[in-house]
Amino acid sequence: MLRGRDFRLLWIGESASSLGSAVTGVALPLVAVTTLDASAFVVSVLAAATWLPWLVIGLPAGAWVDRLSRRTVMLVADYVSMAAFLSVPITAALGLLTTVQLIAVALVAGTAKVFFATAYRAYLPSLVQEKDLLEANAKLQGGEQVANLAGPGAAGLVAQLFTAVGGLLVDAASFAVSALCLHGVRHREVVEKAPRRRLRSEIREGLRTVVGDPLLRGNMLYGCLANLALTGYSSLLVVFLVGDVGLSPATTGVLIAVTSLGGVIGAFAARPLAARVGSARAYLIGKALLPPTGLFIACADQGVLLVLFAVASIVIVAGVVAGNVLFSGFVQSYVPATLIGRVSTSSQVVNFGAMPLGALLAGTLAVTLSVRAALWVMLGVFALSGLILLATPLRRMRDLPTGRMEPPATH
Repeated sequence: MLRGRDFRLLWIGESASSLGSAVTGVALPLVAVTTLDASAFVVSVLAAATWLPWLVIGLPAGAWVDRLSRRTVMLVADYVSMAAFLSVPITAALGLLTTVQLIAVALVAGTAKVFFATAYRAYLPSLVQEKDLLEANAKLQGGEQVANLAGPGAAGLVAQLFTAVGGLLVDAASFAVSALCLHGVRHREVVEKAPRRRLRSEIREGLRTVVGDPLLRGNMLYGCLANLALTGYSSLLVVFLVGDVGLSPATTGVLIAVTSLGGVIGAFAARPLAARVGSARAYLIGKALLPPTGLFIACADQGVLLVLFAVASIVIVAGVVAGNVLFSGFVQSYVPATLIGRVSTSSQVVNFGAMPLGALLAGTLAVTLSVRAALWVMLGVFALSGLILLATPLRRMRDLPTGRMEPPATH
């Protein structure tokens, strides 16, 4: 796949953007904690603000993306994100940075991410052949996970050598690289023009497609509960490791980076595992059987227990990413091109819309009980989330279906 110029540029751009986002995932809460002395609840609000746009704008974004050039949408999203993250070091240098601005930056960047992620998933099937979708998703997820591996360590190192604010310059630069790569892609997708209807009707068609299909519906409901739990856990992770465990910012970044090894393993293990046991079974292994391992994460402490933290984190991340690779390829080959933007956002509004709730719930539990107790609750919910998938037809399948689904009748 990487021999193809256009896919290679998409892969480089997406990997660069993922690197910046991984830096921001650590740098933004570090800015709040170390520069503005923010509480655990404020840090959880920052995480919530990043995902809130999915709940607010997700459904119409899917319909708009199905009408427009996906490449153009991605370019605009890159430029908006770059401007948002550049504003933080500028105001910090002027002594004007506030938590309100950090929350606003998280909202703007989160909104841009809604459009970019939706357009990117809809664009890929037009760039590669259907038989290559699984490999393409594995390569893209692999690049993203390598970025996740490097990003937190880079953020911790930048924070240690300079300031946490400097990490956001890295993110702004990554969006510039992504935009340059997209400008270099020669392929121009043909936007299939379905009959233009009212926006509400188009949104309803996407929702009806997801709700009416047991596999899409099951994955959506699972994603809702799992993302609620994982966002709650991750929103407190920096506070937990720095405040409760007593690690330095640099060590925290390195430790989080090490756990991202699971993503690299999951991305590259997905295809061989699917070939060996079947794609549906491999998906269930990653999403339903491995999550209970995450309960060991809340045991983290100085010394040998950090190893237990790292191993458990690697295992659950590997399972999540392997499942994402398999199901993303399935959806891109299963859903008609004219519906894929709306189907994608219909699921993601539910999946990602639960994330702000998870962050706020975790922050409230941390204030009411303790940070460690909040992690136990969030990871316990994640361990149980796979039961949703075991209640779907997946439990009787060896492989995910091939071929296109029948689109729902329009009214």
